[in-house]
Amino acid sequence: MAEKVLAAVRVGPSKTEIREYPMPDVPEDAALMKMEVAGICGTDVRLYANPPTDKPTIMGHENIGVIAKAGREFTRRKGFKEGDLVFVEHYVMCGKCEWCHLGQYRHCENTNWRTNPDAIRYGYTPADRPPHLWGGFAQYVYLPWNAVVHHVPKGVSPELAGLVTPMANGVEWSLFDGRVGYDSKVLIQGPGQQGLSQTVICKQAGASLIIVTGTAKDGARLKVAKELGADYVIDVSKEDPLSRIMEITDGKGVDVALDCTAGAGTTPILLGIDALKRKGGIIVAQGEMASFPNFPLEKFTVKFITMTSARGHSYRACELALAQIASRRFPLEKITTHRFGLKDVDLAIRSVGGKGVPDVIHASLMPWE
Repeated sequence: MAEKVLAAVRVGPSKTEIREYPMPDVPEDAALMKMEVAGICGTDVRLYANPPTDKPTIMGHENIGVIAKAGREFTRRKGFKEGDLVFVEHYVMCGKCEWCHLGQYRHCENTNWRTNPDAIRYGYTPADRPPHLWGGFAQYVYLPWNAVVHHVPKGVSPELAGLVTPMANGVEWSLFDGRVGYDSKVLIQGPGQQGLSQTVICKQAGASLIIVTGTAKDGARLKVAKELGADYVIDVSKEDPLSRIMEITDGKGVDVALDCTAGAGTTPILLGIDALKRKGGIIVAQGEMASFPNFPLEKFTVKFITMTSARGHSYRACELALAQIASRRFPLEKITTHRFGLKDVDLAIRSVGGKGVPDVIHASLMPWE
C-alpha cells in the first residue's frame, strides 16, 4: 500500500490543487476505503463556487470504493471485510442522539455542518482535521466506526453504483416525502441527474403520468427523460408549461410536484403550486432560496397543499436505490454520461454545472486515473 495519498483539494472558490496526505493508521474500530468512483452532482457545483469554509477541503460525497483495510472491531460491528465493494453515505452520525435512534441520522448534530463547526461529513469536513481523508476526491477515504456503509450488490459496477446518492434522494423525496405510488400523476421540474433519478423511481412506483420540464439547453437531458419513462417532456422556453400541463391532464393538474431545479429562483415552486390538482396536492421543495418574497399563501392554503422538504436520504432509501440499480430495469448508463481523472476535477465540476464539456448529466470522478 502506498505511503502517500493523492487528493484534489478545494483551496478557494472554484480552485483545487492536487496534494499529498500521509496514509493513515487504521485502528481496530475503523477502516480505509480505496476509492473507485466519486460521483459529482449539483451540490458539488455549489460548494465549489461558494465554499462554506475557507479551509482546504477534499470534496466528494457520493463515494464508492473497496475496503482496503479493516480493523477487527470494524468488521465485527459492521459486517464489512477487506475486498468488499461498498457505498459510503456522506453522513457520519454520533449513534446516540434522538435522531440516530430514530434512524434519521441525516439530522444528527454530529454531521450537521451548518450548525456544528466540528461536524464530520464526507465532502464537507476540512482536510486539516486528522486523518485528513474526509472526501471522495482522493485515492483513499478514512472510515471511522460511525460511518454509514452499504454493500454494493454483486454485478453492479462501481460507476453505476455511483448513482446511488441521487437515486436514494429519488426514493426519499418522491416515495417517502411525496407519497408517489400507483396511478400518481407527477410533475418533475429539472432534468438533471436528480430529476432523472426521480423519473426512474416514480415510474417504478407505478406513476401513471410523469411530466418532466426543462429549458432550451436541456434537449439531450429531456430525451433521456423520455427513455427513462417520462410520458411527456416540456421545454419551458418554447411553450407555456402550465397551459401544457393542464392540456395533458384535462385541466385536473398533478398529484405531486417535485422541484429538482438549480438556480431557477421561485418559478418552479410557483409553477408547482399552480399545476397541482384542485385540492390536496403535494409539493416537494429543495429550498435553495434564503427567502421567498410574495409567497402565494392564500392559494397554497385554499388548495390544501402539503409542502415537504427535500433534504437528504435515509438508510432505507439507500438500500432501495441499490436494489433498483441492481435490477437493471432502466438504462441508467444514460445518466452516467462522463468520467474524469483526478487531475481533471475542475473541468469535471464545471461540466456538471454546464460550463465545461457539453451534455454532462452525472460525472464519475476516477481518483486513480
